[in-house]
Amino acid sequence: MTPREMSVLKRDCVTLEIPSGQPHPLPTGTRVKVMQSLGGGYTVMTDLGHLLRIDAKDADALGVTPTQLADGPVGEFSEKLVWDQLKTIYDPEIPINIVDLGLIYSCQIAPLDGGYKIDVKMSLTAPGCGMADVLRLDVERKLAQLPQVKEVFVEVVFDPPWQPSRMSEAAKLQLGLDLDSGSELPIYRQR
Repeated sequence: MTPREMSVLKRDCVTLEIPSGQPHPLPTGTRVKVMQSLGGGYTVMTDLGHLLRIDAKDADALGVTPTQLADGPVGEFSEKLVWDQLKTIYDPEIPINIVDLGLIYSCQIAPLDGGYKIDVKMSLTAPGCGMADVLRLDVERKLAQLPQVKEVFVEVVFDPPWQPSRMSEAAKLQLGLDLDSGSELPIYRQR
């Protein structure tokens, strides 16, 4: 499914409002415009202007087969595999992965019972974002899929506060930010 493509829901589904994170049921036949389809989830906008997230498990409501669910992480466990998996998680409003957005503050990997424990500290672009639990659970779920991972703990922190200067240069370029100033985000957060 391509961005900005219109779709009609094939079945009822419960979505999450962005940025509040509140459940928002949509009935069969609702027209939505797909704003982004990254990391297995879909950000859609209704005719009334509601921005919503449809999880990969409900992709069939859009008439899409969620191929990301069938394809698990590839390769033996490594720190690179952990970071590659984190890069498959996207902010539902900004079409950039959470690593390039600078939301991952730390990722500690430790041995545990013949496998590994992963502790992540992450932030959000806005402290009041209702999507905190959604993104935290995305990180836990995706890292738990890695081979030999026995335990995953994700903590959402706000100290230090996130700033656009934490973004990778590629993310800044994608959003059209001045690389030298790291100035504020464009219109994405100005609703």
